[in-house]
Amino acid sequence: MDTFIVLKFLGQLALPPASLAVGLVVAAMLALFGLRRLARLAVGLAIAELLLMSLPPVADALMMPLQDEARAAAKAAPACCYDAIVVLGGGIAPAAPPDVPEPDLTEAADRIWEAARLYHRGVAPLVIASGGSLLAQTGGPKMTEADAMRIFLSDLGVPESAIVTEGQSLNTIENIRHVRTLVKDGRVALVTSAVHMPRALRLARLAGLDVGAFPTDWHPPPESRVSWENWLPSAGALSVSNGALWEILANTFDRRGASLAP
Repeated sequence: MDTFIVLKFLGQLALPPASLAVGLVVAAMLALFGLRRLARLAVGLAIAELLLMSLPPVADALMMPLQDEARAAAKAAPACCYDAIVVLGGGIAPAAPPDVPEPDLTEAADRIWEAARLYHRGVAPLVIASGGSLLAQTGGPKMTEADAMRIFLSDLGVPESAIVTEGQSLNTIENIRHVRTLVKDGRVALVTSAVHMPRALRLARLAGLDVGAFPTDWHPPPESRVSWENWLPSAGALSVSNGALWEILANTFDRRGASLAP
């Protein structure tokens, strides 16, 4: 099985809600062998992880340092002028006819909007949409994220002649590797979600890209939310916690990016 798929599976199983199912399976096996105390511990830990990561203060604590780093990188980036605006995939799901006839915007669609805004601002004359599709590479619907982004960018007024699609990448390392092939020594305005920017920027610099950070898709601070959204467990807070923790773990332990070094 491909390393990409294995890591995705392992990552999902380590985070709630899938980790709760894992905990229950482990507990059932322990109980089967008469280890009831350990079984109760496994269930308790799985439930505790789910509840803890569903708390907004925990989500904020995980997210804010990443956004602060992205904000500092954006402040340090020149406002212009670049050879290309690179927008990373994750903001749109490709069409899958006949059930899904058109691309579907995700919560991270601000990435594509920001790329269009930067183009109209004159930051760069070119937008590179980087994002593939595992299904397209394994016999499923042929549209890639890059193809879907091209449609949305065009609807946002970016001329077709100014859009380059890179539809082979399945992860951030591959995004950066393929973008480097396209831009070579050119200056790149990198657009991705704020939570993702620290890792994307680190990989881009490992690859030797001349890159400026243009983060978007910001997680709102506590003072901008109503009181119950700051304290009650929620699926939204769980999603934020999972996304932030994924970035922290990948940035800390994933060393595959070393292959990008020139």
